Amino acid sequence: MKNIFYLLFLFAQLSWAQNPFELGNQYYSKGKYDLAIQNYESIIASGKESAEVYFNLGNCYYKLHKVAPAVYNLEKALLLNPNDDEIKTNLDFARKMAIDDIKIIPKVGFHKLIQDFTSTYYYDTWAWIAVALALVFFLFFLGYYFSGTTLKKRIFFTGMFVVLLGITLSVSAGIFERNRLENEKPAIVFAETAPVKSEPKSASPDSFILHEGTKVYILESIANWKKIELTDETTGWIESSAIKELK
Repeated sequence: MKNIFYLLFLFAQLSWAQNPFELGNQYYSKGKYDLAIQNYESIIASGKESAEVYFNLGNCYYKLHKVAPAVYNLEKALLLNPNDDEIKTNLDFARKMAIDDIKIIPKVGFHKLIQDFTSTYYYDTWAWIAVALALVFFLFFLGYYFSGTTLKKRIFFTGMFVVLLGITLSVSAGIFERNRLENEKPAIVFAETAPVKSEPKSASPDSFILHEGTKVYILESIANWKKIELTDETTGWIESSAIKELK
């Protein structure tokens, strides 16, 4: 019997050691960042993703001074977990490795207020909030249905109304956030140097040069060209192969 438990223990240890995420963490702690990257990338290649995987992957690339993939993966982590201060801090460090210093023109107005609110959570999180509130709504409905007094019925009815507003707000915020991310189309420059042109033509003169790690926003596409906008509202055309979209 002891031998069986020992074998089960060894099997559990082996399974744990073979987990790509745990293996990646082990390699990271030993400073073997290339091996850690292979394991984290294998998780993403399998179709799975999480803020933790992208965060660790971005940190590996940062340690190797690879600007573009460091910024890209930390941006992906922040998309999945917008409120994580550690991700924000590390992303700021990674951005400082980029050569380009693009000014940020702050947006104002009611639309900005809505965006600040909806970007508090990823749209999947808003969906789960709506589901949780729907369950609360059902419980309030049961309380209303089985209440024996008018006062209790009023309390549960009021609760149902408030929760219904919360569900509507959560669903609307999730839809708005998803549409914003789809329309905004952020991307990271991966080419070491990328000329930005005034027209989508190779023969067109360079308007300015961007370097790896700079964040841009895709406005439209023509053949193998993307029209981009910077945070200072400068626009131009760049080759599609020079950037990687944050999807």
